[in-house]
This record gives sequence, structure tokens and C-alpha cells, in this order.
Amino acid sequence: MSKKRMWSVALILLLVLSTALAACGKGSSSSKEDTLVFGRGGDSKSLDPSRVTEGETFKVTVNLFETLLNFGEQDTSIQPGLAKEWNTDDGLTYTFKLREGVKFHDGTDFNADAVVANFERWANGDADKFPYYNSMFGGFKGDEGHVIESVTADGDYTVIIKLKRTQAPFLKNIAMSMFAIASPTAFEKGDDQFERNPVGTGPFEFVEWKPNDSITIKKFDGYWQKGLPKLNKIVFRSIPDNSARLNALIAGEIDLADGINPSDAEKIEGNADLQLIKRPSMNVGYLGLTVTRPPFDKKEVRQAMNHAIDKETIINSFFEGQANIAKNPMPPSISGYNDDIEPYEYNPQKAKELLAKAGYPDGFEMELWAMPVPRPYMPDGAKVAEVIQSNLADIGIKAKIVSYEWGTYLDKASKGEADAFMLGWTGDNGDADNFLYVLLDEDNIGSNNYTYFKNAKMHDLFIQAQTEVDENKRVELYKKAQEIIHEEAPWVPLAHSTPLLAATKDLKGFLPHPTGSDVLSNVEFK
Repeated sequence: MSKKRMWSVALILLLVLSTALAACGKGSSSSKEDTLVFGRGGDSKSLDPSRVTEGETFKVTVNLFETLLNFGEQDTSIQPGLAKEWNTDDGLTYTFKLREGVKFHDGTDFNADAVVANFERWANGDADKFPYYNSMFGGFKGDEGHVIESVTADGDYTVIIKLKRTQAPFLKNIAMSMFAIASPTAFEKGDDQFERNPVGTGPFEFVEWKPNDSITIKKFDGYWQKGLPKLNKIVFRSIPDNSARLNALIAGEIDLADGINPSDAEKIEGNADLQLIKRPSMNVGYLGLTVTRPPFDKKEVRQAMNHAIDKETIINSFFEGQANIAKNPMPPSISGYNDDIEPYEYNPQKAKELLAKAGYPDGFEMELWAMPVPRPYMPDGAKVAEVIQSNLADIGIKAKIVSYEWGTYLDKASKGEADAFMLGWTGDNGDADNFLYVLLDEDNIGSNNYTYFKNAKMHDLFIQAQTEVDENKRVELYKKAQEIIHEEAPWVPLAHSTPLLAATKDLKGFLPHPTGSDVLSNVEFK
């Protein structure tokens, strides 16, 4: 064989070997084409963040839309967003200076008129259409409790928002994912069309939604922050089963997975190709008791449920040390938490005595709604429901476990159709108001208050706390409210968890946010 031919063969072999090695390089940017596949536990209900209250939607939309103000990278401190500056002299009038040169994904301009159009859209809605606006701003235009008096444009890049009364968490409220600014040109085509074809100013733009399968978004080339995003594409895949999601990660079918079972943490840490990621905790998992449905209209029955459930066994069996037992409706990390409250001890005998006092000495039959998807505060709803079912059987209560598809589950529970339902909450702004008022006040019955619980004294405390700007006074008001909640027992608080995620070792720049809404513009493969 001639030297020339030998060199040709060698060169061909070298090229083949190089190609093979490149193909094997699973983590390389070239092989992935800068596409992140994010495995999650359920599908989104909508891609219009203003219309929902659930995290699977915000997980996607926080990358499509932006808000006037942002939270810190891994906390809820207030930072500039689409507004670069803001100020207020009296807590009633806020002036926001907007960024210039920002475009919506449809090519239209972001400006003051667009901000006004978004607020008018929300304020002219109702609790069915915009449940979170109702929760955070006390109703809608014309309602007595509606806190926003007006939103007006002062030139192209200044917005003035006037309030009827001071609202201590106002700036944090408008930084929340659901108050993202959308393209008026897009949403004026109709709400139903818009929630399937979202248009914001975010680092990524919408591509495709295959229900119960995947949502695809891609890099927005006209994004105002130069050099971002670093990825070309993100695919959010719905994989309801936790174990199947982890297996998909191990097999290289996905790059990032949330809803990791705490029991799988050790396996992930022992895998050189993976990394375990912990989300800062700001949540609560609970069993809600619908107080308008007998026998849960009796306080003694609700208190009996609190004594009947063995929270310690639930935590030890399913959270593997990645959670703390809950006694209040909000986590200890939130200002205003009442640590002086004595938790309901696990005491089946006490539970039986309370049932007898309520007129149910032999117990009763009920439905226990089990969550169909893993959530940060509840890694395996079905198995936890089985423990609760067994605990209730010990005091004579026959609980039939039922469940529904996630969207249906939330819809039916919000309408008060459940006897008792498993649910939870990840805080959206780090304020006590976002847990206590949003989840348990009469103003939010039918939106976020699924238990239909109301208490006039507690309501007054919440409104005072919203209006009060002295943080020490707010803390005392929320502590008093928690005393009422503990006594009336509309919930069985279960756990405050540290949610786990897992990713391939080569994924960099991912900073999990305590709200559960992760901005992915800085994520890349290295």
C-alpha cells in the first residue's frame, strides 16, 4: 500500500473516530444543539399566567413573559424588571419608569400604553377569569375592596399607579409571575386564543404545545438583554410518574427533572453523570377540609382530623428528611410566622372524643381527594393519601380515595366539591399575605380559598395587615390570625418541604427559585 493511500485511510479512520466520539458526547452543546429538555410532573393549564394559580403554568410562562419588577435570583427581594426605576412618596401613588427599546415577540412595542392595557384587562375581568388578580388586589373595578384606583400612562415610558389605600406587599405583588405584561395586540384577539398562543417580552418565545405531552419554546432573537438567552430551545415534557421521570434523566432523554422523590436523592448523588439540586423552601402541603360540606362544617370534626393524622410517619416515610412537620399555613421562613402555637399532637383517642362531641361517635364516610401529580410540597400524593386513609380508619372514619386529572382536580376542588382534598402552596412573593389572606380569607373563596372557610375577625386582621406599613405591627396581626386558623382548623397542615431536582452534570447556570418559577435565560451546557 502506498504511503499516500495509507495516509488517506488513516485520515478516514480519524474522521470516523472523531464523529463517533462527538456522538457519544451526550453533554456537549453541539450534540444537544443547545436544547434543554425539562421533565416535569404535569402539563400547564394555560399559557396565560394571569388566568391560573398553579405552578406548572408559571414554570413555562416566566420564560415567555416579564413583569414590571423582578425578584432576586434566589429570593424575593425587589429588583428592576421591565421598569428600570420606581418610587412612591406616600404609599398611594407609584411612578414606574419603563425600559425603552423593548419589543414583544410579535414585533409590537412595549410601552406605557401596553402596561395600562394589561391592568385594564385584569381589572375589568372577574374571579373566574383572573382569580389571582382578585386575590391580590381585593376584587375588580367597581368592587368596594378593589385596591387599585387607576393605572395611567404619562408619556411613552412612564406609568403611574394610584391605590385607594396603602398595600404593604404591593411591589412584591406586581413582581409575581401572574402579573406579567403581555402584548395587547395578541390578547385583544381573545382570551381563549391568547392562552394557547402567548406573546410576551421574555427571553424565549412560544413555538408549540402538545397537550399532556410537551411545550416547546425557543430563543427570542430580539430580546433586550444582550447575550441572553444562552439556550436555543427548551422543551417542557410532561412525565407524571416521579420514577419514570428520573429514569428518563438517567437514560439521557431529558436534561433536568423536578419532583424528585426524596428517596432517590442518594442514587442521584452517587451517579457521576448527574447532579442533585435543592430548591430553597417556601411552601406548605396540607389537607383541606371544605367547611361548607357536613360534617366538616363542625369545628370539632376538623380538630379531630388534625389529631388523627400521623404527620411524623408521613414525613419520615415519604420526605426522607427533606421536610419539616407543618403546624401553621405558612412556613417558618416567612415574616409573621407564629412559633408559639402548639401543634395538634397525633392522638387518635382525642380525635375520637372530638368526633363524639360533634355527634359522630361511630365516625362517618367521606371522600379523600388524592393529588394526581407530584408537587414540590407533596412528592407522592397517592401514597400519602393511603397513610391518611389508614389513620382515619383508626378513629372510625371510612375515607374513599378518589382523584382526577390535575386540571379537573383543581377546578372541582375550587368549586367546593371535595370533602377533603390534598393540596399545597408555593409562595409567590415571600409575604405572609400571600399565604394567609390568599388561601384562607373570605375574599378568595372560589379562587384560592378552596376550603370556603371565612371568619370576620380574621378578615379584619388581614386587611389591617395589608394596609399597615410598619413590619413589626404586621407581624403581630398575622400571628393573631394564625391563632384563629389553628382553633378553627380548616386545614390539616402537613409539611414544609425542600423540593429536589436533578440534572445532567453538564448543565450550568440553573438557579432554582423559591417560588418554583425558574428563569432559564442563563442556563447552558458546558
